[in-house]
Amino acid sequence: MTSPTDATRTDEDWWRTAVVYQVYPRSFADSDGDGIGDLRGLIGRLDHLELLGVDVVWLSPIYPSPQDDAGYDISDYQDVDPAFGTLDDLDELVAALHERGMGLMMDLVVNHTSDEHPWFVASRSSLDDPKRDWYWWRPPRAGMAAGDPGAEPTNWESFFSGSTWELDAASGEYYLHLFSRKQPDLNWENPEVREAVYAMMRWWLDRGVDGFRMDVINLISKDTSLPDGIVHAGVLGDGTPHVMNGPRIHEFLAEMHREVLAGRDRKVLTVGEMPGVTVEEALLFTDPIRAEVDMVFTFEHMGVDHARTKWDLLPFDLVALKTVLGRWQTGLADVGWNSLYWNNHDQPRAVSRFGDDGQWRERSAKLLGTVLHLHRGTPYVYQGEELGMTNHPFGGIEDFQDIESLNHHEQAVGLGADPDDVLASLRSRGRDNARTPMQWDASPHGGFTTGRPWLAVNPNHVEVNAEAATTDEDSVLHHYRRLVRLRHEVPVVALGDFTMLLPQDERVYAFTRALDDEELLVLANFGADPIRADLDLTGWSEAEVLLDNVRGGSDDPRTGRLEPWQAVVLRRTR
Repeated sequence: MTSPTDATRTDEDWWRTAVVYQVYPRSFADSDGDGIGDLRGLIGRLDHLELLGVDVVWLSPIYPSPQDDAGYDISDYQDVDPAFGTLDDLDELVAALHERGMGLMMDLVVNHTSDEHPWFVASRSSLDDPKRDWYWWRPPRAGMAAGDPGAEPTNWESFFSGSTWELDAASGEYYLHLFSRKQPDLNWENPEVREAVYAMMRWWLDRGVDGFRMDVINLISKDTSLPDGIVHAGVLGDGTPHVMNGPRIHEFLAEMHREVLAGRDRKVLTVGEMPGVTVEEALLFTDPIRAEVDMVFTFEHMGVDHARTKWDLLPFDLVALKTVLGRWQTGLADVGWNSLYWNNHDQPRAVSRFGDDGQWRERSAKLLGTVLHLHRGTPYVYQGEELGMTNHPFGGIEDFQDIESLNHHEQAVGLGADPDDVLASLRSRGRDNARTPMQWDASPHGGFTTGRPWLAVNPNHVEVNAEAATTDEDSVLHHYRRLVRLRHEVPVVALGDFTMLLPQDERVYAFTRALDDEELLVLANFGADPIRADLDLTGWSEAEVLLDNVRGGSDDPRTGRLEPWQAVVLRRTR
């Protein structure tokens, strides 16, 4: 396999056949027994990533931070938080990855900083400080005094509950924070802000970093008139129409590409996390001619099992999921590119959400991997996904640590919601589900740490762990290895066109991929009962069974007969 560090010098599109693995460093591997994962722990576990065969490691934030939002509140963009190690450790990680043919993608969090970042400390120091305009400062509403109810400059509700505006008593003005009050938003209208960000990005690339995952990057351009939002429920309004995909977003990303990414001796991989992005917008963001980003993270498929908010649970609807994913496959078929994911640090475990984490855990985990990796786009594997890790059996609110979950619980219960219902939502959708420590072996704390882990390890680590999976050729891990290898070795997997079949079938997920004279058929049974796919498979009776997550099944999958949670990939020559 050609490594990214070699391929990027000769192949601008190497990332189309690549697989990215996300590491949440706090929970991956702890080298010093303090209960917090670190860079040296990651370095010590690179054999696992090499065995899996991934091409790029995406590292969630490791920068100095007060940790109000798990490191997404950054106080220094050009250093490493002591909890995770040092810059020397980071340099060693980059070198070790490159030696193994892998690249490193850093998390770029530039919609906001920590309120402890020197930029913001200076900005709030006085009304006439040179960095005052680096953030969004506004006086109270006309005719109202600072601190009065409703005096905030807009009625927007924060993504983390409460108002998006925090009063600074010393100056009598409010600053904008779309997330935590300790995460003030940068003012990208100021060219000095943009140049400071670009300089920081160039600094990391010069250290050998191979790409950036850009956190909520489509929020950096706001409607400068700051209009109020529509009030859907409660007293606060929805500001998202005024901050998502704002008026200058394409201008800013094109400028970033021109000032930082263009003209380098290797292709830098970029993916923009973009809540609320549409297929039509994604076409613009990912069109190579426009030179903005390589791909985007969309959230639309993450919304098929909830109502207005993620906490309003709905039953899983396979037809709705296929409708969304099929639309994105079709919409970016000729121009642009898809990112593919089930899990990340912000989402619950996919096997607990879309699969069956009980009797059929392993088989449904393999099915989910098969369906996702056989779509057209770049797959992202979140740590532990390759083991079939599940949601944690959290008890009371004292078991949770994530700021989003804690804020939601406080607000919802305060407004009269049933505490048991709120806890049920947190257990199902809370971000802590993704952040429990990686399960390496059956020892205490899953081999993650010799100390007390910062967040409890899932009790099922005794059965679900990397050591056991490595020695079992029929494990979820080895199934993921086969999926990664297919993407590298079978061109139609990465580059073929996509055609959805049976779009209204409530149990079977079916589609084809085709390139030149080669065609693949993917069939997956999203259920615990056997079923026959309602397809004419006459032309597939002699097809090669390229991949099957059921060994020794009672029926030939080429007939369309599928066992519980079975996923099969067939290949034929057209």
